[in-house]
Amino acid sequence: MGNIHRGIMAGKLKGPVLHGYFRSSCSWRVRIGKLLTNMYFGLALCIEYDQVPVNLIKDGGQQVRKLNPMQQVPAVEIDGITISQSNLSVIQKIGAEKVPWAQHFISRGFQALEPILKETAGKYCVGDEISMADVCLVPQVYNAERFKVDIEQYPTIKRLNATLVEIDAFRTSHPSCQPDTPDDLRQP
Repeated sequence: MGNIHRGIMAGKLKGPVLHGYFRSSCSWRVRIGKLLTNMYFGLALCIEYDQVPVNLIKDGGQQVRKLNPMQQVPAVEIDGITISQSNLSVIQKIGAEKVPWAQHFISRGFQALEPILKETAGKYCVGDEISMADVCLVPQVYNAERFKVDIEQYPTIKRLNATLVEIDAFRTSHPSCQPDTPDDLRQP
C-alpha cells in the first residue's frame, strides 16, 4: 500500500479529486484506467476519488485556468497539490478549421496505426490482454466518429473498438455517461 493510500485511509489526506471534461480523451483515459484497476486488481488496491467537471469552453476557460495555468485536463488534486497531464495536450481549434484539422490528423494517425495493429492484435490491440494501447484507442475512435472520419477504411481499428466498448470500464467511462455531459449528448 502506497503512502498516499495509507494517508487517505488514516484520514490525514483528502482523497484525490479528478478534474476533467466529459469529452476530453485524456480525462477518459484516466477514467478507463481507474475502472480497469478496480476490475483487475480489486478494490483493496484502489483509491476512491471524487470527480469534478471542468468546462473548457465556458467563461473563456477561466475555470480551468484557475485549476491549471496550462489550461489542460485531466488534473488530479491530492491534498491541495494539483498534478496535470503533460504529454497529451488538449488541442483546441476554433471555427471552421476544427473539423478538417481533426479529420486530417486522426486519419493520418489511423493510417499509421492500422498496419501495426494488423500485426499485433489479438482480441485487443496487443494480443489478448487489455493494454495501454486499448485505453488510448477507444477515445481516439470516439473522436474520429465525432469528427466524421470514415472508420470503415480501418477494419482492425473498427473491430478492436467494437470489442473494447463492450467492456464495462470503457462503457462506464464514456463521455456520454459523465456528470458534466449535457442532456442532449447523454446515452439512454
